[in-house]
Amino acid sequence: MAHDDQDLRLAIQRLARRIRSMQADDEVTEGQRSVLFALSNKGPQSLGSLSDHERVTPPSMNRTVNALVALGLVTRATASDDARKVTLDLSDAGREFIRETRRRRDAWFTKRLAALPTEQRRLLIQVTPILQELANN
Repeated sequence: MAHDDQDLRLAIQRLARRIRSMQADDEVTEGQRSVLFALSNKGPQSLGSLSDHERVTPPSMNRTVNALVALGLVTRATASDDARKVTLDLSDAGREFIRETRRRRDAWFTKRLAALPTEQRRLLIQVTPILQELANN
């Protein structure tokens, strides 16, 4: 059974890696892409909250954010009441990166699913709640 467990885990990892590779700009690293999706999903964030979310140190997150700002994908805004508070958000280009990345991922996955026999697609739909439960625990 352990061999089957490992095969399933490896297949899921490879599939996830393949889906993640579909992105709008090859210059964006995996860590940078993760920050962009965090901002897209959670809205504007402080450097500290992004560091916590990504489980990296603030200096490491600062380097990632600096690169994203240089690429024009993230903006920094200083709070009007406290110049020490900085909020990070997606720029218009960052939002477009997210839209295009999602579009590419959806197109790639839809094409792969469509190529499967009907019975295999049905099986995948049936196991989707189980995979969601595993991912959320």
